[in-house]
Order: sequence, then C-alpha cells, then structure tokens
Amino acid sequence: MTTSTVTTADCERVQSDWFRLRATALGGTVSDDDGFVWTDGPDGLNLLFPRTLTPAAVRHGLDRARAVGRTSVGAWLGPEVDPTALAEAGFERGWSPWWMVADVDEVVGAAPGPDPRVALEEDTDDYGGEHAAYRDQLALARLRPRVAWYAAAHVGPDHRFAGRAWSFLDGGLAGVFDMAVWSPFRRRGLGTALLGAVCAAARDAGATHAVLNATPEGRLLYETCGFRRIGTGATWWWRAPAGPAGEGPGVGGDA
Repeated sequence: MTTSTVTTADCERVQSDWFRLRATALGGTVSDDDGFVWTDGPDGLNLLFPRTLTPAAVRHGLDRARAVGRTSVGAWLGPEVDPTALAEAGFERGWSPWWMVADVDEVVGAAPGPDPRVALEEDTDDYGGEHAAYRDQLALARLRPRVAWYAAAHVGPDHRFAGRAWSFLDGGLAGVFDMAVWSPFRRRGLGTALLGAVCAAARDAGATHAVLNATPEGRLLYETCGFRRIGTGATWWWRAPAGPAGEGPGVGGDA
C-alpha cells in the first residue's frame, strides 16, 4: 500500500471502527438497522457514513436519541450522499472533515527525536471537574492486544498538561484522533511530538500509513508532518429544541 492507494473510503472505515471501538469498549452500544450504523458512546449518538438516506431511517435515529435522553445527534456523510432527509428532519450542516493521509515513517521522522515532554500513558490524573470522565477513556489504551495508544504532553517544572493525541490501529492504517495542544502551549513543537509518539506506537504494531480528519486550523501542522489531503466529508447535527423559558427537553445530558 502507498499513500496514493489510501482512499476516502479507507478513512471513513477507520473513523467508523474507532467510534465502534469506543462505544463497545466503554459501555455504549452499536446497532445496525438495515444498513444504517449507529454508535452511542463517548462521542454521543452518531450515524456513520450511510450510502443513502431515507426519512424513515433518520426518524428512527431521532426516536432512539429521545428514548435514551440524547439532546444531540451527529451524522457523518461522504460527499456523494444526498443530505435532504437530514435537513428535513431538522439537522444542520456542520464542519467538513478534511481526510488526510501520510506515510507513517514520514510522520514519525518529522519529529527530531524522542521528546521528554511527551509520553504514552495508560492512565492519567490530568482530568478533573467537568472533564473527569475523560479519564475513563484511557481504558482503550489498556486493551490487549494493543489497538489504541494515548499520548500526553506536559511542560515546565510543574508538569502542566499541555496536549494529547490518540492513535488507533485498523489493519495497516493508524487513525489519529482527538489531537489537541492547548492554546498557551502551541508553537513549541508539541503537536509534532504528539503525532510522532502515537504514530510510532501504531507503526511498531504494524501500521504503514496514518489517516486523520482535519480542520483548517490543524492543516499546516499535519502537512508539515507529511500528511496530504485526499478528500472532504460532511457532518450534520441535530439538537433538541429548548423547552419553555430556555429549559432543555427534560431528559438526560448532552451527547
């Protein structure tokens, strides 16, 4: 496989498999309703890359969301899919994932070497308060055999939490997810180091290429590390209308 043979369909598959893993391994659910795949996990309730859309399938998904107390629903689409059924059901167009691919050796080589500020972790004390539940997701890094790796960046004498990234091995591809460097710590090489750490771990487990979905904000970093854009997707989002006096619909928390 070369970067030229990795397609947007491969990127969609890795994204879908990542959502499936997160749902099944972290106490959520995955359902296949007549070819419409829905995952309900830490990413919320999501419809993943249907080939076609029907009003009935969309209504069924919204019924599911209301039944389990979700106040938002995501739908991930390829550019060839007509979103009319989503728009008619009250979904609004969201951000457009930029699918990107790179040779994993090139990504690892973009980092000047092991960075002492970045380390792979299987547990963490970095999350607290409203973000405390994120720690539970590190259970994915403890799965055996290893299929997911989490890296965190810390800086300064007080070991301040500065950023994170995940990789996920899916066949010969390493999906990169939840990549972020907090604003005060950007332009210090941490993004390159985080990418290098998680991609090196996936490479050692058999990955030959890395894929991700980017926003325009992250494009420069990814291109510097060897990624190139191969296509564009679409996301659509439904949010429950607010109740009287700005109250929610009286059900569980947000997705």
